[in-house]
Amino acid sequence: MMHVYTLLFVIWTSPVALGYSNGLVSGSCGTMVPNHSAQPQTATSPYTVTVDRSSYQAGDTITVTLQGQSTTFMGFLLQAQEVGGSQPVGTFSVTDGQAQLLSCSGTTSSAVSHTSASSKSSVKVLWRAPASESYKDIVFRTTFVQSKRVFWVQVNSATVSYTGSQPATPVPTVSYSFISSASCGYSKLCVSQPSNCDPATSGSCNFISVLASSTNSTFNVEISGQASGYVAVGFSDDQYMGNDDIYICVDSGSGSVQVQHAYSTGTVTPNILPQGNISITKTSMTGGIISCSFTSQNTISTQPRSAASALSYYLLFASGQASGGSIQFHTTTFSSSQKVDLTSPQLLLSGSSEPPIVKAHGALMLISWMTTGSIGMLIARYLKAATKGKRCCNKDFWFLAHVTLMSLSVIATSIAFILIFSYFGGWSGGSHPVLGCIVMILALIQPMAAAFRCTPGHKWRFVFNWAHALNALVIKILAVAAIFTGLGLIDTTDSRWLQKVMGGFFAWEVLSFLLYELNVRLCAKDKTEPGSDSKSTEVIFLIIFVLGNVTFLVALLCGIGQS
Repeated sequence: MMHVYTLLFVIWTSPVALGYSNGLVSGSCGTMVPNHSAQPQTATSPYTVTVDRSSYQAGDTITVTLQGQSTTFMGFLLQAQEVGGSQPVGTFSVTDGQAQLLSCSGTTSSAVSHTSASSKSSVKVLWRAPASESYKDIVFRTTFVQSKRVFWVQVNSATVSYTGSQPATPVPTVSYSFISSASCGYSKLCVSQPSNCDPATSGSCNFISVLASSTNSTFNVEISGQASGYVAVGFSDDQYMGNDDIYICVDSGSGSVQVQHAYSTGTVTPNILPQGNISITKTSMTGGIISCSFTSQNTISTQPRSAASALSYYLLFASGQASGGSIQFHTTTFSSSQKVDLTSPQLLLSGSSEPPIVKAHGALMLISWMTTGSIGMLIARYLKAATKGKRCCNKDFWFLAHVTLMSLSVIATSIAFILIFSYFGGWSGGSHPVLGCIVMILALIQPMAAAFRCTPGHKWRFVFNWAHALNALVIKILAVAAIFTGLGLIDTTDSRWLQKVMGGFFAWEVLSFLLYELNVRLCAKDKTEPGSDSKSTEVIFLIIFVLGNVTFLVALLCGIGQS
């Protein structure tokens, strides 16, 4: 008999236990108190609820962040409520797999909870104000669960004030695309770059939306982006090209947009497949923006695949030039930050768009021509006098420093060159690889020519000196241009801040070399040998120059790492 009671108890309690771990806690919407047979904590909560704005209007979107200050949490329940009220207000959308939408008080998506009992340090969701209703000031109330018997109830955000309705006469806006992000997180899964941009109102928004049916192979796709030839979406098992099912919206060459089905086997042009069962809803190509919307009943195929991840993929975006309906190498890429279920409406963040080998290529080129190359050239040109009389291995100290630094530059450039060609496996197109190849060739010529230079007293030595200096100047200019174009390929932000930082570095170097040149001219005018004061000044200038270059280098390396 005892076994029967035990079995009945397990059966009766199992739905409750399961419900808590998977976040299906709609029964707690009213009080926001979990049914854990324990009392809420009265001590100050170690968790916070923050919002990205202090006021709102009808239809506004607010980012809400739940965060642990010193500890993680297992579960949560979040609602927006009027100040002094208890009914949920507005609707939510989620940005990752840690959160799910709940219905409270009969309103769909009016609350958010956890999807599992895994530890969480931060969860970010979006709240949208209703379009038409009676409005009041609101707060975001949250229950945080640290363990079954340790939880905090109604941890509140700062009050968000209602400031009135939208202007009666809206300012006319330009519509860039017929595709909109309005229903992202509600009725479709979206990923964009910049994150959370709207292709209907922004000309620089690269956007993908997908929603697949959970009962058959049908899925709806929207793609929009700034491109001169094509935009494409790929369904992949990872964040890199290769073994991906791809749909391409491409300029046919006659002013219309075609939808192509393709499969990629690597970093080469994908293989075009029969279109299959695709129904095109709408396409457009205006103002340098290509948009298309279609429905496909083709089975998504990536190989190899495991049956367990049937409708979970990374979403890849690519855009670039095309010729006569044939795509060329992409100029813009990004991916979703995680593998996602295509049947679940979400608003995703874009993830890393460049593989580590590409970032390593960029980092090596920056180090070569922003530190070792620049410092080596400056020492050879301006610091001979400062090291006069100082020798090592029967060579002038400035000469050894110059040769060492420039050799490191050539070695790093060569490694970067090999890395990028091994990754792409061929010519990628565009101005960046052209400039890079010229820099590589001239950089190899420089030490080979120096190895066969004539002696310092030879009558033709001046020819080598001038050729060596001019070639170094050309390499430097082309290297800077190559870096500019390379940063343009990975920096897809509206501000293009990486290229602006590079512009600041270029101005800094020009100013530094002008100051050094001015110092040389002044010393030559005095017709005196540089004294200890002059040498100290040159050394101080060198230290400042190195610190400035390293500062710009670190900023760009951080940008590449986050690209």
